[in-house]
Amino acid sequence: MIYEVKSPILGFEKIKKMKLEKVDKVFAKLSDAENENVAFTLVNPFMLREYDITIPDNFTEKLDIDKKSIIQVFNIMILQNPIRESTINFLAPLIFNDNKKTMGQIILDGNKYTNYSIADKISNYIK
Repeated sequence: MIYEVKSPILGFEKIKKMKLEKVDKVFAKLSDAENENVAFTLVNPFMLREYDITIPDNFTEKLDIDKKSIIQVFNIMILQNPIRESTINFLAPLIFNDNKKTMGQIILDGNKYTNYSIADKISNYIK
């Protein structure tokens, strides 16, 4: 599915459209819709741990989210070898509005979300 980027991924501000492809219940691939060489491995945080965030009002406006919106949340995973050394950024989730085909990255306040890290090893959740 192709999404319009309303709040860019840090470091990739020029990307305007991204393609989301689910691999399974846990993993997905996100790539630049115009350049397949730019791609991210995503993880569904709810399949790994308890994950509770509040989406700020200004962000819900950017993504045109309302009470009827179907929302997906993913986190970027940095792959390492061996896989157990791979890390997940739980402090900068990607939010997808399936109804409006919009997406963006929010940066959570680390002081408020003290149990989330920017580089949490996947081995903490998958044995």
